[in-house]
Amino acid sequence: MSHTAGIRQAQKQKTRQALLDAALGLLEEQSLSSLGLREVTRAVGVAPTAFYRHFRDTADLGVALVEETLGSLHGLIAATLADTGDSEMRIGTTVDLIAELVRTHPAHVRFIARERHGGVQPVRAAIAAQLRLFTQEVAAAFTGEPRSEGWSEDDLLMLAGVYVDHMVMTASVLLEAAEDGPQASERARDMARRQMRLVSLGRLHWLD
Repeated sequence: MSHTAGIRQAQKQKTRQALLDAALGLLEEQSLSSLGLREVTRAVGVAPTAFYRHFRDTADLGVALVEETLGSLHGLIAATLADTGDSEMRIGTTVDLIAELVRTHPAHVRFIARERHGGVQPVRAAIAAQLRLFTQEVAAAFTGEPRSEGWSEDDLLMLAGVYVDHMVMTASVLLEAAEDGPQASERARDMARRQMRLVSLGRLHWLD
């Protein structure tokens, strides 16, 4: 790649990221289905035609935001699952991971929480696909654990789905609690840990 082509590619990537960031900011106050591409391009300071060099439409932009938000979490989830500590340590690590995500990327968490059941089908599908992938990854990690001996594949997927759904719910609860201050956030984190502990206890007795 020539120096000029490299500069052009870098500028294109910079504009694309600026469109994503602008859309995320605008989505703090509205849903994706009501977002207009002219709003996004106006916020970035580019012509509306520039939008189409990066995205087909606002739904395509929304799918890119899903990938940006959830796609980068697979490595973190894998590291958490690989933790060789006991169940209580894993629960604590998981809740801390979610809390940190909410603290550092509240707009991304709000976007996923709102659009998971929102009106833009491609975005709903993209979120569902990412959550299914998380579920499969969690189930695969559970398969190698002694506590999973005798479990069917379907039951492990069901258990993994419970954990993934709980993580999404916890993120939404922590996002709301953050608006009420540190004490509300800590109460929400404590409740999340207790709920996960309940699921873990049920897991121990599932085959009974």
